[in-house]
Amino acid sequence: MGGLGQDLRYASRQLRKNPGFAAVAVLTLALAIGANTALFSVVNGVLLNPLPFPQPDQLIALHESKPNFEGGSISYSNFLDWQKDNHTFTSMAIARSNDWSLTGSGEAEQVHGEFISSDLFRVLRVKPFTGRWFLPGEDRIGGAPIALISRSLWERKFSGVPDILGQGITLDGRSIPLSV
Repeated sequence: MGGLGQDLRYASRQLRKNPGFAAVAVLTLALAIGANTALFSVVNGVLLNPLPFPQPDQLIALHESKPNFEGGSISYSNFLDWQKDNHTFTSMAIARSNDWSLTGSGEAEQVHGEFISSDLFRVLRVKPFTGRWFLPGEDRIGGAPIALISRSLWERKFSGVPDILGQGITLDGRSIPLSV
């Protein structure tokens, strides 16, 4: 153990003699430790922790190849055909990302969301915090739109008031009722 103590004293004397080198060494170690921590956090969150769904190993994502996109989104009419002709999967659902302008509730803001089929939450086996799932048929083409909002948006934008259910929100200038 005496050799380790001598080595540490020698290293500290050398670092005190060369403060520029010491600063570069400490900065390099800090950056390396920070980068490794960030990388491990991503790997841990994405690869090591299971998805927050029951039986995540049974979930698969399908994409449609198109001439200008290798893995594009599936059109809703194609999804309905796939769902009708499905003999392999227990159930199927679809989601497509979109951004909207939320207005009429304080300051306007851009919100990110998904167009989804009515059975997506049943497929993922998740329940809304409050309100209800979409009912079968509420996702039909030309049907009246219905919205579900995240709990964080509900608490932040609408102060978590429970009477928001059944009322509408305004997305891109269009009033859309919230699922009750």
